[in-house]
Amino acid sequence: LQKELLKYKQEARNLQGIKVTSPQDALQQRLLQQDAAVLQLKQELLRANMDKEELHNQNVDLQRKVEERNRLLAEYKKELCQKERHLQQQQTKLDEMLRQLSEASYQQVDLERELEHKEALLAHCMKREAEE
Repeated sequence: LQKELLKYKQEARNLQGIKVTSPQDALQQRLLQQDAAVLQLKQELLRANMDKEELHNQNVDLQRKVEERNRLLAEYKKELCQKERHLQQQQTKLDEMLRQLSEASYQQVDLERELEHKEALLAHCMKREAEE
């Protein structure tokens, strides 16, 4: 029975992939597992560092794009202010011209009245002269 038990234990160990024949083998296997775990952690750390570097590069790129857009925005604002000033100057000129046009219109009306009055006087004088 003991031989059978040892046989089944050995079979179970073989099925589980554990072949421990001595404490040194067990220690060696444990060291191999730890080395594999350390290697896996190093790979994960390398991936994390690569991801971190990629994110840093993306951040730098985004900051550059934001700065470029801010520069363009400042240029557009400056251009808009210049156009606003120019528009204001043109509006002032237009208002002045409209005022002058209005004055000229009033003067024209006054001159037309004066002309009508003088024509009436002339007609009256001509009529009196014809009567004389």
